Amino acid sequence: MTHPRTVAGTLVALDVDGTLMTYDGVVSDDVRACVASLREAGAHVVLATGRAVLATVPVARDLGIDDGWLVCSNGAVLARVAPERPEGYEVVELTTFDPEPVLRVLQMELPDAFFAVEDLGRGFLVSRPFPDGELTGEQRVSTFEELCASPATRVVIRDPGSTPEEFHALVERVGLHQVSYAVGWSAWLDLTPGGVSKGSTLEELRRRLGVEPFATVAVGDGGNDVEMLRWAARGVAMGHAPDAVRQAADEVTGTIADDGVVAVLRSIGH
Repeated sequence: MTHPRTVAGTLVALDVDGTLMTYDGVVSDDVRACVASLREAGAHVVLATGRAVLATVPVARDLGIDDGWLVCSNGAVLARVAPERPEGYEVVELTTFDPEPVLRVLQMELPDAFFAVEDLGRGFLVSRPFPDGELTGEQRVSTFEELCASPATRVVIRDPGSTPEEFHALVERVGLHQVSYAVGWSAWLDLTPGGVSKGSTLEELRRRLGVEPFATVAVGDGGNDVEMLRWAARGVAMGHAPDAVRQAADEVTGTIADDGVVAVLRSIGH
């Protein structure tokens, strides 16, 4: 385990849901205070999330991050908080893939699933409306041909009739080698461009900011955090994270119910 020697210049990458924020959408005052303290001390606090940029900017604002960097859509979007812009952010880098081959394969395998293709800055094109609260932004019901038509940063497949284990088996069976994927807590599959992850985009950002490799910390709780935890000099898994996520980390902190991220944030630089 490597601790950054000082706070200034440290890159602190933080997952949002299940790490900074409870599953009910609550961020504690302790988390806000820790983020403010790190930023005041000169750390780069970066939200690194599967969320679209539209759904990430309000979290940044809630945390008092009025400038700084966001890694969104599991690494497919690198954005900067930009209060001077009408939308409140600027997309700096974007990685896309052709969603058609994977959508066609998965539609055959999962005819009853919900499909969504990220529509950057607006919301999602969806095969049918997702349950309330699951996607942020506008949902535009589209034909399957429309879903396949444009390069995508992220595709979401939700199948209420499947389990996460069945999704893992399906991915292995159909061989989704051209994309990166993460299976969520429920039967939820996130697809992003091949080779793209939170970790790969954070490495680009680290170089852009001139941060030393040893001065990197990451905290997360989900399958989409594994690459990020391995990337960081100090990767910390939340206590409620699945075994595979905890095994990818250097250490494990408390659960989201314990506000486990707070102990990590307070320890940086100490």
